Amino acid sequence: MDRAAVFIDGGYLRRVLKDVFGEPRIDYEKFSNVLCGNEVERMRTYYYDCMPLLGQNPTKEERERYAGMQRFIDYLRKLKRFEVRLGKLIYIPERGKPIQKRIDVLLSVDLVRMSWDKQIQRAILVTGDSDFVPAVKAAKDAGVLTIVYYSRGAPTVYAHDELLDACDERYEITEELIRSVTVKKPK
Repeated sequence: MDRAAVFIDGGYLRRVLKDVFGEPRIDYEKFSNVLCGNEVERMRTYYYDCMPLLGQNPTKEERERYAGMQRFIDYLRKLKRFEVRLGKLIYIPERGKPIQKRIDVLLSVDLVRMSWDKQIQRAILVTGDSDFVPAVKAAKDAGVLTIVYYSRGAPTVYAHDELLDACDERYEITEELIRSVTVKKPK
């Protein structure tokens, strides 16, 4: 049986869930298994994200946002076959907003390493970022089938055509997919 790894760009998936689907709570383990399908063993899911910024004198809102993200990361780390890779969030005054650092490199290194070490036969990416194109091409050169799940549902979750073209298969993240992995809220 082929083995797959799922590579989730956490910031991208969070925006898709918020901007396209209204922020449903999903079961990340089930989501990963659904993306792999029945004919492939999910070796591992890698989730890439950054902790929110905390100022020198953090506001109540900053502390709450940080604590919420920490709870979420702790939840992911307890899931079967899940690894969390954290980059850094830094504030760039010229841009007027924080930006993620190291996420693209962390994901790319894992994808290429696992592909060339023959640990996986399929790489399933959840992202829209064209920065991953060189890593996708390297994985393909190693004989790995590359699959991307993306959204075109809102301008904030744009999937770059260059990434879509580079991958062997591409699937849109649909409402049906999200509904199948949504955690039902207790009544």
